[in-house]
Amino acid sequence: MVSMSTFLLFAVASLALVLVPGPNHLYIAARGISQGRAAAMASAFGVETGTLVHIAAAAAGLSYVIAQSATLFNVIKWAGVLYLVYLGFRALTSRQELAARETAPQPLRAVFLEGVVVNVLNPKVTLFFLAFLPQFVVPEAGAVPLQIVILGGTLLVLGLISDMIYAASAGALGRRLRNRARPLGYVSGVVYLGLGVATALSSRPA
Repeated sequence: MVSMSTFLLFAVASLALVLVPGPNHLYIAARGISQGRAAAMASAFGVETGTLVHIAAAAAGLSYVIAQSATLFNVIKWAGVLYLVYLGFRALTSRQELAARETAPQPLRAVFLEGVVVNVLNPKVTLFFLAFLPQFVVPEAGAVPLQIVILGGTLLVLGLISDMIYAASAGALGRRLRNRARPLGYVSGVVYLGLGVATALSSRPA
């Protein structure tokens, strides 16, 4: 079982990490600016549901296998790149039509699932769980998978709180901007494409 001192140290380190704006925050903020607070919150919950998948994979040892296999790593990486590029081009090319036709926004369920897919297909999250979380696992304490679940769950909760703060802020900003201008989909499109480029540049650890 994780000792209290180790847990507190991990919690402090995780809090410092989640407070720094990262790709997830940019993705959630872009969604909030383009579609509002509810969509940003749905994205936040979707992203952290994807984190659950990474926690399960790390506990089962799959994250290590993926990181060690160039083929598996590249399959996940390029699947994520293609998905983000698709989202970017969709946002860039469809916003004018949406503004002209005043169509309904994307359903929250679809927004949630999109967040799940974006995070699951992000190889950087897999590498994060291999590089950061194991530093706080003590094999001598027993039940390594349980330790990973506890630590990963702590990171998930802190990450969700941070994501929701960004989601609320972006939603409020988006509402103000939408009263002045319509083509906010370009913001989302550029962010998605930027995240796709960042994912494409990620490399497997030696």
